[in-house]
Amino acid sequence: MLQANLSRVTDFILAGLTDKPEFQLPLFLLFLGIYVVTVVGNLGMITLIQFSSHLHTPMYFFLSSLSFIDFCHSTVVTLKMLVNFVTVKNIISYPECMTQLYSFVVFVIAECHMLAAMAYDRYVAICNPLLYNVTMSYQVCSWMIFWVYSMGLIGATTHTVCMLRVHFCEANVINHYFCDLYPLLELSCSDTFINEVVVICFSVFNIFVPTLTILTSYIFIIASILRIKSTQGRSKAFSTCSSHISAVAVFFGSLAFMYLQPSSVSSMDQGKVSSVFYTSIVPMMNPVIYSLRNKDVKLALKKLYEEKFS
Repeated sequence: MLQANLSRVTDFILAGLTDKPEFQLPLFLLFLGIYVVTVVGNLGMITLIQFSSHLHTPMYFFLSSLSFIDFCHSTVVTLKMLVNFVTVKNIISYPECMTQLYSFVVFVIAECHMLAAMAYDRYVAICNPLLYNVTMSYQVCSWMIFWVYSMGLIGATTHTVCMLRVHFCEANVINHYFCDLYPLLELSCSDTFINEVVVICFSVFNIFVPTLTILTSYIFIIASILRIKSTQGRSKAFSTCSSHISAVAVFFGSLAFMYLQPSSVSSMDQGKVSSVFYTSIVPMMNPVIYSLRNKDVKLALKKLYEEKFS
């Protein structure tokens, strides 16, 4: 009987980004535009890499996977948010909420490790160019992709199983625009100590390990670049990595702000702003950064355009 009384919530209400009605339509149009750019940019990047033979290299193999992750990551969160902007009551059922949580965690963790894999790829390309084709063979790249998605699936399964053991009583308003870990734990009427420990431990692993990999890779990369005598050579090497550094800085910065502190310390209103960056802005910006600042992508786009319309 006690168990039944504890688990009474069958639906949640998402508070959304704002409770002011006059902001709902402008925000809907803003995030609809962001989502359209995200879909076109990421699916366009995947298509371009697929049909451009000179982009069939490890670097673009990883970039294609990153675009797929960004597309899925954004879709999981943004579609529901867009619906909520135009509905009176933003209801999400318990199963839908757990499904959204699971899918979101899969892709956000996968992106952390994908960015680390891309940093390692750049390290091998710049520091060991003669061994690049051997070191970054198709088999090695495939195993790295397998590792990336395995980390996402393991993390998502662990977090979701831990969340399923949490009891929710009468409070059912999630102070967020999607089903995230800390906002859900705030609603619990049972002990959440284990859940918070799991969140902190997995966040430390999935943020610090990729960050350490990226920093180590770039320390070696910068040291290698500084040994290049020609200014043109240095400039070319730096331009190869600058887009990756930009994406990494925004993504990991906003992610660390949200998850590397206990729920009792974090502010959900600040968390919403931080979440917008890694759920909407970063997935939109990645294809823009990698295309506008990448000569190979611009050349492939030009060739594809000429083949289709000339």
